[in-house]
Amino acid sequence: MYPVFFHIGSFKLYTYGLFVALGFITAIWFSQKNARPHGISHQTISDIFFVILVSAIIGARLLYVLINFDSFKSNLVDIFKIWNGGLVFFGGFLAAVAAMAVCLKMKNLNFWKITDIISPGVALGHAMGRIGCFFAGCCYGKECALPFAVKFTNPETLAPMGVYLHPTQIYSVFSNLILFFILLWLQKRKKFNGMVFLSHIMLYSLFRSIIEFFRGDFRGDFFFEFISLSQGIGILISMIALVCLIKLSKSSHDPR
Repeated sequence: MYPVFFHIGSFKLYTYGLFVALGFITAIWFSQKNARPHGISHQTISDIFFVILVSAIIGARLLYVLINFDSFKSNLVDIFKIWNGGLVFFGGFLAAVAAMAVCLKMKNLNFWKITDIISPGVALGHAMGRIGCFFAGCCYGKECALPFAVKFTNPETLAPMGVYLHPTQIYSVFSNLILFFILLWLQKRKKFNGMVFLSHIMLYSLFRSIIEFFRGDFRGDFFFEFISLSQGIGILISMIALVCLIKLSKSSHDPR
């Protein structure tokens, strides 16, 4: 599509970076709005998202580089060129959760309550960020002959050029939008803190695992070249989330 939004002289504004930034701003805006009824200040949400931003970028890029190290070993400087695309969600997720847990502990805030509050905003921001993937051509799909297949022709694209592919980036946009509305629905009906966040993890992993089967880029092998590394991580995280859901549900009904 259009990897570069515009350029003036030597300056280039990459579309991928633009939409990742817009997604992050969207996530903060909605989370601040969502936190207001709970008495959580805008500044607190901003502080939390700053921690998420730094840790998520580092974690997401690190996992991408590890999976695709052969593409970087001849020129290690390219590791830092994240504006060209190349972030793995689960790497960012794991790093962000760990960093956020430390941050909330220091602020003496309930981890499950805060993650419930920000989960819908994160899903909405994630949908926005995936539009950037579409323009950059990263996270591209396998070849197909469907009527809604896309063909990338820009020489700066990260996708194979001149062939029709599954628009997996758009699949991700819509799956995150669907997830956003599901989380809003759950938020109004939640029985205990952590229900929305853990549901977010489980549903995202399910949607992502389905979309992964249509991806054409190399994502690392996890199980006999059938399940990718992201799918494997997603399955493990989903199982942990399910166990946590069951434990939190039982404790919320514990008469003690």
